[in-house]
Amino acid sequence: MNATAGQAEVKSLADRFGVEPGMVVMEMGYDDDVDQDLRDVLIDRCGDLVDEETDEVVDVVLLWWRDDDGDLVETLIDALGPLADNGVVWLLTPKAGRPGHVEPSDINESAPTAGLQQTSTINAGKDWTAARLVAPRAARSRR
Repeated sequence: MNATAGQAEVKSLADRFGVEPGMVVMEMGYDDDVDQDLRDVLIDRCGDLVDEETDEVVDVVLLWWRDDDGDLVETLIDALGPLADNGVVWLLTPKAGRPGHVEPSDINESAPTAGLQQTSTINAGKDWTAARLVAPRAARSRR
């Protein structure tokens, strides 16, 4: 694969994440193991990512999560605080066989407890998988 083809493949991730120019994307769980190519593509699309201390309402939460990061339910609830009514949480976890891998059953149990439902999962790079989490429709209409 040539460099241009690789860039086109990575750039399509911004589309798959549903990130558009002007959207506010908050990043949580950043560490030196994150997929820098994915971050760069998202930053190219929407501008700088904001951190957890933001006072802005955010359209997307990009949550990097590893098995030993603590309580997933609490962190998902924290992610909901600044999230817009129709916002999306992208939970990025290391793929199977990678350090910090999170079992899918942990996500399936934690998301509903935090008031979210998983709608899809995508390949988010060489080492990461992303689960798309949203508030159920009924909950969004009450928010």
